[in-house]
Amino acid sequence: MEKQHSVLHNVIENIERVVVGKREEIELSLTALLAKGHVLLEDVPGVGKTMMVRAIARSIGADFKRIQFTPDLLPSDVSGVSIYNQKTQSFEFRAGPVMSNVVLADEINRTSPKTQSALLEALEEGSVTIDGQTRKLEEPFFVMATQNPIEYGGTYPLPEAQLDRFLFKLKMGYPSYEEELDVLHRVEQKHPIEELAEVLSLTDILEMQKNTAGVYVDAAVKQYIISIVNETRTHRDVQLGVSPRGSIALMKASQAYAFLQGREYVIPDDVKHLSPVTLSHRIILRSDLQMVEKDGEDVIREIVSTLRVPLSNKEAVQ
Repeated sequence: MEKQHSVLHNVIENIERVVVGKREEIELSLTALLAKGHVLLEDVPGVGKTMMVRAIARSIGADFKRIQFTPDLLPSDVSGVSIYNQKTQSFEFRAGPVMSNVVLADEINRTSPKTQSALLEALEEGSVTIDGQTRKLEEPFFVMATQNPIEYGGTYPLPEAQLDRFLFKLKMGYPSYEEELDVLHRVEQKHPIEELAEVLSLTDILEMQKNTAGVYVDAAVKQYIISIVNETRTHRDVQLGVSPRGSIALMKASQAYAFLQGREYVIPDDVKHLSPVTLSHRIILRSDLQMVEKDGEDVIREIVSTLRVPLSNKEAVQ
């Protein structure tokens, strides 16, 4: 555990050579990777979303593909297509970009729901079905999708069923004055992404994903997770609360976050810290809340702040 924690720390530092001042977002992205989850990055263009995905892929030696979602993109452009070969008189499968280890789904809300749904099976099942044949995706499989929250013209909002498949919804935000100055110094002659070295292998990631699933979750922590989720179903500002899939996602995310921190057990603070980014996109707020500029993260933080944080058995013996 300590050795793997040390290596993961090296991965974070490696990514920080490219992505400046976003330690929290990097840690959460690696948490999603360890939990076999996926990330939705929602922010304005130019704040480093694509660079972070590329840096993660390079750091773990992964096959990386980028899909630019546009209104005319077809499902087959994502998953792949069977083409008839006249020489062999048979159909040959040509894999789509989704059949990679790390996939950047850029501006996912700019394509039609039909094409968006091509990702749904890949996100949930780790496979794609083409011409009636199911093809498993290579592991590890990690998707980071981006969308611009400002320009809604010509966009197709992601349906709740697809939003629910993303483990986290993150925002990058603008860098500080000092951080942006540091960025200019780093890219003045050559972009650091070009010289980024591999720190982990895909085999290492698969082993870490397996070990993450073995992180201990005390009964008190599980009850804490359920308490938070139950509150979303009765909260005055929520029209539709979190489903049981959200409870599972929060537990899996907490296991991965604990592993990333070098612990073999989950503490309630892990759950508290991850709740806003794990649950905010899984609820539907009342429409009139837009007038007071209240979003899902605000509601989840409000819920968490009102609940008593339990003391797990693992904490009690430390």
